[in-house]
Amino acid sequence: MLEAGTPAPDFTLKDQNNQEVRLSSYRGTSAVLLVFYPLAFSGTCGGEMAALEKALPAFASAGVEVLTVSVDSTYAHKIWLIRESWTMRMLADFWPHGGVAASYGVFNSSAGFADRGTFLIDRAGVIRWAECLGPGESRDTTVWLSALASLDGG
Repeated sequence: MLEAGTPAPDFTLKDQNNQEVRLSSYRGTSAVLLVFYPLAFSGTCGGEMAALEKALPAFASAGVEVLTVSVDSTYAHKIWLIRESWTMRMLADFWPHGGVAASYGVFNSSAGFADRGTFLIDRAGVIRWAECLGPGESRDTTVWLSALASLDGG
């Protein structure tokens, strides 16, 4: 897993609306919370995404764009978002399969999906805070909100 102080690898992925999202397009304008999760429609991931959806206004107030990433397709993301009435951006690390997760060191090659890696990236494109949990472990969005203090001076 990439550590704090490391430049965040740039990438371009498609979101649930099949629109390209390039990480470097946020440089100079907004910090990014990059949230990798294993699979759509799973219980633990669903609980995390629901909690994240509730926290979106707090991240927006802090000038942080939230991007979630899994190996699922754009179509699976679209259906999941519609079903749950969520508004976040979900990016498809579909092909090459898990390539972006691998560049951040959170791709679980034996399972074929990303572990629960979370990266807070400052406006300069540098990782300021990071964590990684295994597939069955649930993350806490309050920890991510607390990590916003690491952006001071970033």
